[in-house]
Amino acid sequence: MPEQLWVTEILNHLFAGPVTGLLRAIHIEPHYPDAPIPNGVAMQLLVFAFLVGLFAVVRSRLSVERPGALQHVFEGLHGFIQGQSEDVIGHGSGEFTPFLMVLMLFILSSNLLGLIPGFESPTALAVVPLGCAICAFVYYNVQGLKHSGLAYLKHFLGPVWWLAPLMILIEIVSHLARMLSLTLRLYANMYAGDMVTLVFFSLIPIGVPIIFLGLHIFVSGLQAYIFVLLTTVYLSGAVAEEH
Repeated sequence: MPEQLWVTEILNHLFAGPVTGLLRAIHIEPHYPDAPIPNGVAMQLLVFAFLVGLFAVVRSRLSVERPGALQHVFEGLHGFIQGQSEDVIGHGSGEFTPFLMVLMLFILSSNLLGLIPGFESPTALAVVPLGCAICAFVYYNVQGLKHSGLAYLKHFLGPVWWLAPLMILIEIVSHLARMLSLTLRLYANMYAGDMVTLVFFSLIPIGVPIIFLGLHIFVSGLQAYIFVLLTTVYLSGAVAEEH
């Protein structure tokens, strides 16, 4: 039986049967039928529930005349991401802001979750950054097809027809490397941050770890920003024909 966080234990206690049945229905045999939900999935569900609740609270308190502090925070974040999108992509970038903002909030919340005792950062597991990278990869390619149609595939053919077979291979490898880069950058930084913080808390539990907690918060925000910035750059290349 794997080591489980308290949230994971509750989820497995409530939903182990249905989840195991679902996995077996799609021909996946869980390693632990009595605990098919790992910590990483439990932490992602927690982040999802937190964000949905946060969005509901913000939505219920929207006001033009007397906006609250939380509304100011969200409006500031929305304006920052939209302004960055306009600088990188150009006119018409507003349609991408909702995806980029949700991506930013999910990664940032996941990064910071590990600072709370009894929880872990899901982004410190390689599969979670990989999932975010796949979402970004699919999104910018779908937007490229949406904006340019089949002409988007010309990106993969290169400038001259006789180099097309070689350029297709190079472009495919290049786009897959983007996913790898996004995954490794986020995973490595969050995993290292968690390990450093854990080590110093175990060695010197008072005083010194506060410095590393501050560093962890800074790295969490920076890595979320870099992930979204690179996704915005990839979007810019995918929809470039529109501008």
